[in-house]
Amino acid sequence: MEIKIRYLITLFLFSFPIASVSLVNNGFRAELSHVDSKSNLTQTELLYRAATRTKHRLSRIKRMQLFSSTNITSNMHSEVPTLGEYYMDLAIGTPPLLYSAIADTGSDLIWTQCTPCKKCVSQPTPIYNPSKSSTVSSIPCNSTVYIDLCSVDNPPPSCFCSYNYTYGTGWTSGTLDKETFTFGTSKSVSVPNITFGCSTSTSDDFNGSAGLVGLGRGELSLTSQLNTSMFSYCLTSFFDTNSTSPLLLGPLAKFSGTTVKSTQFVKNPSMVPTNTYYYLSLQGISLGTNNLAIQPAAFALQSDGTGGFIIDSGTTFTLLVNEAYIAVKSAIESIVTLPVADGSTVGFDLCYFVGSSSSPRSMPNLIFHFDSADMVLPEDNYMVFVNQDLWCLTIFSSDISLSIFGNFQQQNFHILYDVDKEVLSFTPANCATI
Repeated sequence: MEIKIRYLITLFLFSFPIASVSLVNNGFRAELSHVDSKSNLTQTELLYRAATRTKHRLSRIKRMQLFSSTNITSNMHSEVPTLGEYYMDLAIGTPPLLYSAIADTGSDLIWTQCTPCKKCVSQPTPIYNPSKSSTVSSIPCNSTVYIDLCSVDNPPPSCFCSYNYTYGTGWTSGTLDKETFTFGTSKSVSVPNITFGCSTSTSDDFNGSAGLVGLGRGELSLTSQLNTSMFSYCLTSFFDTNSTSPLLLGPLAKFSGTTVKSTQFVKNPSMVPTNTYYYLSLQGISLGTNNLAIQPAAFALQSDGTGGFIIDSGTTFTLLVNEAYIAVKSAIESIVTLPVADGSTVGFDLCYFVGSSSSPRSMPNLIFHFDSADMVLPEDNYMVFVNQDLWCLTIFSSDISLSIFGNFQQQNFHILYDVDKEVLSFTPANCATI
């Protein structure tokens, strides 16, 4: 199927109106559910699906680096057709229609599937019908505000804005509209005039989801449109399929304490005035007291916008450029004496065989040395029992110059994105109790 691809790390030189005063002053809480939380999968199946999604995510970003504004043919299909990791509950329209969408810090656009469908995928809730809402409004395709996203060349004055938004291996297309959205759990907040994609065609990659909520740094993201200065989340343990994870926006997101560490975001110099991803300055990695031989340049963001190290809620397992991955892998191999096992059938690159007469040694902490802040990962955040026989490393090699800090490594850390101060803060936490 041919789709028109537009390079979507796009510059929007405008600002959105401030949302309701109560939202800005008080903030709200939403719940995040893991995409596999209701699937009754075994531990091995959960990990295999997560490994597949991680590699799918990397291929998506790799393809985005090759995009141009020309037509290409996409035949890619994933064994696990889900581009996100956590669902966020929200509602759209008047009267409000409840649905769940992927929450993603690595993208911007908010969208949901709409009728009449040209190509819609399965979703657990009814599909939004704009004709049944009293608060929806269309955006004309000659809008100067959305000129970079509306896909009509030389549009007549009476047409509406249509868009094609690509995620590399996944895509959505439809019309760009405005609507009232309702957020929150115990105290809901309704916000009018949120710009969103009313998707009438969606790739199979989003099967099972009703859409996506972008939490990136671009002007179309939820955080930008709500004009909120900060948000935070705390992801519960990966295998805790019964608990939801809190997503806090506005002042509710803030936390403090002696264990809180903070580091500055790094701006991508090739994208002015903003960029989607949240880049961090990673100086090195240690395994216990062993400072690994990785040059800081391995994680540096280049002047042309390549390279760098991002934190991403939509990638499960951390991806390191090959130099850094080899150093981590070699350090683990130097202290683990168990027999090496083939983990490829379950999606992992480095695994050990744990027999009935053997057990893994207690592993030292894996420490990520960010600028001014060390994130100390316990063993459970980087080594995992896939089944009773396999014990595997949950870090993969990246075959591009970009490294990604995944959500498996973020579990049981409360993580705050202060978008005004350009600071990421984090602290260990029991996320199930927040």
